[in-house]
Amino acid sequence: MLMSICCVAAWWDLPSPQRLPLSLDMFNTVELPVWALVLIGVLAAITAASHFLFPSVRWFFRRRAERVVARLNSKLARPIQPFKLARRHDMIQNVLYDPDVIRAVNKYADEMGVPDNVAFETAERYAREIVPAFSATMYFGLGIRVARLMSRSLYRVRVVNPRSEAMAAIDPEATVVYIMNHRSNMDYILVTYLAARDSALSYAVGEWARVWPLRPLIKMMGGYFIRRKNLNPLYRRILARYVQLSSKEGVAQAIFPEGGLSRTGALGQPKLGLISYIIDGFQPDTARDVVFVPVGLNYDRVLEDRVLVAAAGDKSARFKFRISHLVRYVGRHLWHRITGKFHRLGFAGVAFGRPLSLREFVSQHPEDTALKLGAELMARVGNVVPILPVSLVCHHIAQAGGQMSRSKLVAGFAQDVARLRAARREVCMPDESKDAAEGRAVNEALRMLELRGLIAVAGDQIRLTSKAPEVIDYYAASIGQFCEDIKLQN
Repeated sequence: MLMSICCVAAWWDLPSPQRLPLSLDMFNTVELPVWALVLIGVLAAITAASHFLFPSVRWFFRRRAERVVARLNSKLARPIQPFKLARRHDMIQNVLYDPDVIRAVNKYADEMGVPDNVAFETAERYAREIVPAFSATMYFGLGIRVARLMSRSLYRVRVVNPRSEAMAAIDPEATVVYIMNHRSNMDYILVTYLAARDSALSYAVGEWARVWPLRPLIKMMGGYFIRRKNLNPLYRRILARYVQLSSKEGVAQAIFPEGGLSRTGALGQPKLGLISYIIDGFQPDTARDVVFVPVGLNYDRVLEDRVLVAAAGDKSARFKFRISHLVRYVGRHLWHRITGKFHRLGFAGVAFGRPLSLREFVSQHPEDTALKLGAELMARVGNVVPILPVSLVCHHIAQAGGQMSRSKLVAGFAQDVARLRAARREVCMPDESKDAAEGRAVNEALRMLELRGLIAVAGDQIRLTSKAPEVIDYYAASIGQFCEDIKLQN
């Protein structure tokens, strides 16, 4: 059809004296302009390639990808599941043709007064928006390298408590779901890097990342997008079905129950959406269990701290990704490295809590399971949030009213570290002898705060400045759940 249209267009493009009547005689000569000949050649090449070449190319790369995944699975503690490697089209069809989703489509059509096919197109759009397009090559070839480079270049990464024995005791067939507090967008990068030896994680990502070039990259890394507002029942049903299929097929996942970055620094209340979906699709009598692994994250310097603090009082504030901000930050970072002015941003601490079996929890709590599970998981996460030097120093400064002596700070800091370790809390300090480590930790924390203009140090006296006093409270709040273990000496 396209070739016929091109021929007619070329004939009509000829000057009228040369525009001879079209004849059905196949031996007549037809004159064409060069642009029409090129267009016909391109269309013919595409048609031939789609029928003969492209299937072979797809088969070649598919076989190559399968060999790469086979090598990766031999090294991973938890191999990548076939569901995660399935073609994205097949995953979308599995979600769309689920009986519960079909019923939700019919109900949506009745409520909105639209034909069923229109409602189904809406459901298909939702499914395409949610379902990722995981690429093992992108994840392990590029993603892990970038995550490792960024984590190590920005922070001194410390796994405070790996709980290797507890992790090794998890059933190899179980679905592992990491439950984490959400301090920074670095959380995605840091946990991806640390979990690289175990498996490929699937994240739920907010609307802020639905921009180019983040959107295709995140989908290839196995992330799936979640809308935070305007959630109709049809969208919820499709999202729930995808999460349930992932859990059923053993896909390792990472969930931030708080739903967004902490704007105050303290742990937030859990939002039970994804956890409820997993519980609703869980069948205790099936062979595959779901095991939740609490993970506590903390940073000496949160990259977005001032933005979060500024938005703490406005619940309607939304954060948008801007490529210009990223380019400007990367450029400034590279310039500081070139000129030798860059100093790493202190510690990034990660600690693992006691795993929790969903099968056991459901048997013990048959009623209000989601509510009780969310509270239990957040309590376990809060118990293993690493206590870092900056957080503890900020806690002392805030409790002292913004002014105290260095000698008093060092003495109180050492006493608190001893009490916290006695209470089996996850304390992260420099790798030196006990006294030297605590003294160095205080000095480094004070230097970081002073360079940012948050405190002023004159001799033995430490004074809070007026630049951004709420930032001190933000870092102090990150360990607020341990106040009973900390008794300051006034």
